[in-house]
Amino acid sequence: MLPEGDSYEAVRDRFVWRVPDRYNIAVDVCDRWADADPQRLALIHKRRDGGVEEYRFADLRARSNRFANALVGQGIARGDRVGILLPQAPETAISHLSVYKMGGVAVPLFALFGVEALEYRLANCGARAVVTDAAGAAKIAAIRDRLPDLRAVFRIDMADAGPVPDGCLDWHALTDAASDAFTPVDTAADDPAIIIYTSGTTGQPKGALHAHRVLLGHLPGVEMSHDGFPQAGDRIWTPADWAWIGGLLDVLLPAWHHGVTVVSHRFEKFDGEAAFRLLADFQVRNAFLPPTALKMMRAVNDPASRHAYRMRSVASGGETLGAELLEWGRQTFGLTINEFYGQTECNMLVSSSARFMPPKPGIMGRPAPGHEVAVIDGQGNRLPPHSLGLIAVRRPDPVMFLGYWNNPTATAAKFIGDWLITGDQGEMDEEGYIRFVGRDDDVITSAGYRIGPGEIEDCLIGHPAVRMAAVVGVPDPLRTEIVKAFIVLQDGVEVDDALVASIQEHVKTRLAAHEYPRAIAFLDSLPMTTTGKIIRRELRERTQ
Repeated sequence: MLPEGDSYEAVRDRFVWRVPDRYNIAVDVCDRWADADPQRLALIHKRRDGGVEEYRFADLRARSNRFANALVGQGIARGDRVGILLPQAPETAISHLSVYKMGGVAVPLFALFGVEALEYRLANCGARAVVTDAAGAAKIAAIRDRLPDLRAVFRIDMADAGPVPDGCLDWHALTDAASDAFTPVDTAADDPAIIIYTSGTTGQPKGALHAHRVLLGHLPGVEMSHDGFPQAGDRIWTPADWAWIGGLLDVLLPAWHHGVTVVSHRFEKFDGEAAFRLLADFQVRNAFLPPTALKMMRAVNDPASRHAYRMRSVASGGETLGAELLEWGRQTFGLTINEFYGQTECNMLVSSSARFMPPKPGIMGRPAPGHEVAVIDGQGNRLPPHSLGLIAVRRPDPVMFLGYWNNPTATAAKFIGDWLITGDQGEMDEEGYIRFVGRDDDVITSAGYRIGPGEIEDCLIGHPAVRMAAVVGVPDPLRTEIVKAFIVLQDGVEVDDALVASIQEHVKTRLAAHEYPRAIAFLDSLPMTTTGKIIRRELRERTQ
């Protein structure tokens, strides 16, 4: 936990990493609590049919021990990769615990991946087993003959079960038949535990290999972004899928490290009204809400009149929020949404926290305690305050990946000396606050100005006709590039010249004349990764 202190500086200066030589994620987040407080509530799961299941830490230990025995019984050995192709569900979490306990490497996979995305990832990591439901098993069946390393497919029956292909093992039957006694493998903190594939916004996805210590590396950022986590009565939820680092390592596993109850639910399609209802019905006190979810919840009119939610903290990351969403958050939740920053390879590096530091509009926060973050140039030199450069973190760092799976060339390219470069540009002020400007290829150069898309996008969604917006630079013979906006309008809004002029003037008068979108296109939806990030590369390709 964060050391005592009433300011960021006090907490940062007293912070010391405590990473033991021997460490296993599952023993920490499950067995430790099952020994100390077996009936402590670990998970509340709302099924898609509306039913509710509850799991105590004693339940998690018994079930994860059983499936660990089932894995070993099928010849899965220490170091083998196990794909977990499931939505938020108790079996998903239990499967993760089992893989960590038997010394395997969990490979979380998004349930909505198509067969090509699955084939690439499973083949790339040489997965020996996959845990999935009937829908996932059907996808695996279509590519199984092209996965020579795949030894076993464990199928879980869920409410959406369809035709089940042959050649699958029954997860429930094997688990029920196995012993609930299992001695976890004695793993080192640096032993591999998880491969999380990058979003693949540029090129093929890469498998970021993480050690067991990665959980401990996440804790300072998680604790700060939730204004001192945990506190009495905390209960956390996220709509982010546990296949992503934001759901798994920013919410599920950190909460269980602290013995905090997690709420889980799989939305068939995210709905802002339903999200507010869930917050109220399950007395959620803490939430990680990605920017896309916040924007959809923002469209809900006066949610407090229908839902008695009482939040203590809301954190967000993945894209910068901007003043419009932050002000909406204060009005809606009665608190400041804390932003955090990181990436699959090295997450939760930077955080804001209304409790520990004064918020600054347009600023994503300061380095989380324990992490050395800087803005550097292309030679690895720290830049002076307010200079635009590369956001980087110095190794060693517990949250940093071990490297890309079977890709030493890409791993080496990720570093300049001892600095891991994030691929994002930003500025740092004299107090260590970092302003995110954009990814290297997202920054727009127009008439000599360097323009980040985030501030313009934030301004655009403040226009009453705009629901969502994305901004890219497009070539221009006079200005090098001009700003082009892609906009999703509110329902019922008609496009005409007056609307275009109104949107342009809205930005011109609120930001600067050189930042307004000289070109605007209207879309029904924006291209996004499965983690909710705008794929600006695809938008740029539409302008060519």
